[in-house]
Amino acid sequence: MTTVRTTNLGDGLQVSALGYGAMGLADVYGPADDAESLATLHHAVDRGVTLIDTADVYGAGSNERLIARLLADRRAEVTLATKFGIQQGGEPTTTTTRGDAAYVRQACDASLQRLGTDVIDLYYLHRREVAVPIEETVGAMAELVAAGKVRHLGLSEITATELRRAQAVHPIAAVQSEWSLWSRDVERAVVPAAAELGVGFVPYSPLGRGFLTGMLDQQAIAGDWRAGLSRFSGEAFDRNQAVVEAVRGVAAEVGATPAQIALAWLRLRGEELGLPVVPIPGTRRAARVDENVASLGVTLDAGQRKLLDDLAGAVVGPRSDHQDPNWVSDTRE
Repeated sequence: MTTVRTTNLGDGLQVSALGYGAMGLADVYGPADDAESLATLHHAVDRGVTLIDTADVYGAGSNERLIARLLADRRAEVTLATKFGIQQGGEPTTTTTRGDAAYVRQACDASLQRLGTDVIDLYYLHRREVAVPIEETVGAMAELVAAGKVRHLGLSEITATELRRAQAVHPIAAVQSEWSLWSRDVERAVVPAAAELGVGFVPYSPLGRGFLTGMLDQQAIAGDWRAGLSRFSGEAFDRNQAVVEAVRGVAAEVGATPAQIALAWLRLRGEELGLPVVPIPGTRRAARVDENVASLGVTLDAGQRKLLDDLAGAVVGPRSDHQDPNWVSDTRE
């Protein structure tokens, strides 16, 4: 059985080498069963996946309340990450951002109450409000560390310049942005800056919102928001199957699943670029947790890595369809 080792992100934060993204437990991909979700969370911790990632906006707070039920029994075993900065709804379109100092304090206190804990291990700015100086937002987050409410700070969808400015205010433990076989823009500037500054990287959607698993068809996503995304719609969905077929081919060569190949590629890419990378795939099923954990034992040769490296150039559609041009770091670089 694959052992989940630990990895050092930045600012002395040690986490499991694979994390768990809990967004999908909040009805984002259709109705979720809380009992099954809680059982899967417990199974993840049992397997050594102890970095559990949520956000105040997921399910309008219901996701944090679900995580609280896990923490009630196992707080000491969990590295708890949550986020603030998005208001109204959630993914992917009708949202606003907020990052003023007063809101930082208000959001943290609300999350602590929902989570039923007195400290958050890793507190992320989920999305930046670009009208507010990053120094103000991170300065207020630093005050939370001084107050003992937060242990480490993180930033999501931040640019390289914004990361440097934030790091000058307070050490940043992790950057969380989308990064996968089919979303590579962060490698241009954000990843090199994180590597230089000693900041870890936590890729969200490392399996391309499920697409890279090879288990999705358009009927399977008809009931959730992915159906409206450019990469998942019409001709683009069909053309992007070529990416999945290439991943399947590598998976067959090494005796792994497509999901394991996608996660292994990210781990190895991080090693190549000189920074710790801890993906946070999400799932509602315990068996998928086991599959994801097993990716830590998958290796790829130079030819397989080259083939996978080249796939992003064949992807049809942007990685973000959000109406706000500032939603992802790529549009601000």
